[in-house]
Amino acid sequence: MVNILSPINIFKREPKLRLLFVASEAAPFIKVGGLGEVMRSLPKALRALGHDARVFLPKYATIDLEKYPLRLELEDLRPAPSEEEDPHGLFISNVLRYDNDSGETIAYFLENMEYYEKRANVYGYTDDAIRWALLSRATPEFLRHSSWRPDVIIAADWQSGLIPNYFHTIYKEDRKLSAIATVFSIHNLFFQAMFDHHFVSEMDYDSGREEIPGFNDPRLSKLNFMRRGIMYADVINTVSPTYSQEITTAEYGEGLHELLSERRSRLSGILNGIDTDIYNPETDSDIQFHYSIKTLDLKTKNKSVLQQKFNLSVRSDVPLFGIVSRLTDQKGFGLLMDAAEPLLENFNMQLVVVGSGEGHFMTFFQELAKKYPQKVGIHLSYDEVLSHTVYAGADAIIIPSRFEPSGLTQMEAMRYGTVPIVRKTGGLADSVVDYDPANKIGTGFVFEKFDHRAFYGAMVRVIETYRYPEFWRDIQKRAMKADFSWTKSAREYVELFKKAIEYHVLG
Repeated sequence: MVNILSPINIFKREPKLRLLFVASEAAPFIKVGGLGEVMRSLPKALRALGHDARVFLPKYATIDLEKYPLRLELEDLRPAPSEEEDPHGLFISNVLRYDNDSGETIAYFLENMEYYEKRANVYGYTDDAIRWALLSRATPEFLRHSSWRPDVIIAADWQSGLIPNYFHTIYKEDRKLSAIATVFSIHNLFFQAMFDHHFVSEMDYDSGREEIPGFNDPRLSKLNFMRRGIMYADVINTVSPTYSQEITTAEYGEGLHELLSERRSRLSGILNGIDTDIYNPETDSDIQFHYSIKTLDLKTKNKSVLQQKFNLSVRSDVPLFGIVSRLTDQKGFGLLMDAAEPLLENFNMQLVVVGSGEGHFMTFFQELAKKYPQKVGIHLSYDEVLSHTVYAGADAIIIPSRFEPSGLTQMEAMRYGTVPIVRKTGGLADSVVDYDPANKIGTGFVFEKFDHRAFYGAMVRVIETYRYPEFWRDIQKRAMKADFSWTKSAREYVELFKKAIEYHVLG
């Protein structure tokens, strides 16, 4: 029998992991969407658990260098395999480094004038395949020259999808890099490459087995980076348990369901968390009246502020619905195009919309606000401060997604006691419990079919329940008590990374 009090066991410590996240965006340096937020919050939570978690991303011109001063880490990185492939030196890059004051946060930036700093936006260029292949190839080349080596590299979404491919092929026998495990993290399977994967000819089809072409080869733009990330990573992860199951089906698998089914044993889903320091009604500097679960009555004051901002009647007896979202088909707003007018005609309710997106949705909400100026207020561009105002002031938040890998809006809103109305899909299904008055359970209102009648029915349930303040308050409190902190998710990720290392050793 082993003596658990022996000196060997007393001083034995769980080894801490060295982790490198590679992504196209990461807050607070650059954030376009939810990916950027995850790339801030997950490494932060892992560092709080004692792990060495760092990020690697491009150095964009919009990064505030006064706020985030960078210093040179590595000069003249040459990811291209030969001078012939890069006669003009376009791919020669530097790696810069950022350390915060405490030295706890470390981030690396790939500096390249041609492909990153000359661009006004993060995404949307005809040579994006080259830009992201450069990031993927620069990752192992940087690590070859670095004194720091991660145990695991986490490649996020299709933009980093070639990283597992490179490690599995070109760097497979590299003495320094061959021990590094790779995780491919799918944040949205819909976006796979430079092209629409629904319309690919046999001539252009990428099986994932051919060698990755050079940066200047036109064939590079035909590669399905998402497919290759799934094929070659030691472990594949998605951002919610339900989504990890959904994407193995033809309905949600975006043409990759058979491959994902084959790799089912390496596929898992961990629900995203939120930064509970940022989204906290007790301390949020972006809201006017602070409150907690014990002082929920103060939320009504924030409702008045929100109503005034959108020129709506200040009324506490009318349910105020909020939308904070990209206005796209994925987010399910086609359901509102059928249901909004019947709801506004037949019920006393108000609606505020914050977000931008596809033109037909923008036009729809503009026309809706014109027709119902006393009931509908709009701000058709994204505004971080205003989104917090909606969370604090709205009674309910509408998230009727067609599909939703994880979703953060419902979790952020619930922290403020704003009740979510969601479709039962992906992370929405994992984070919102449908209200059941008989058993006094539930944190929101859930409908299943992607159908405007099902959505209409859920909205009516909300409106009717709101008439009973005691029941409504109970739902709010349960929503506020739900644990969506990154600490819980980070612990699950630690176990996932350990599995990746084990799988990598086994080969």
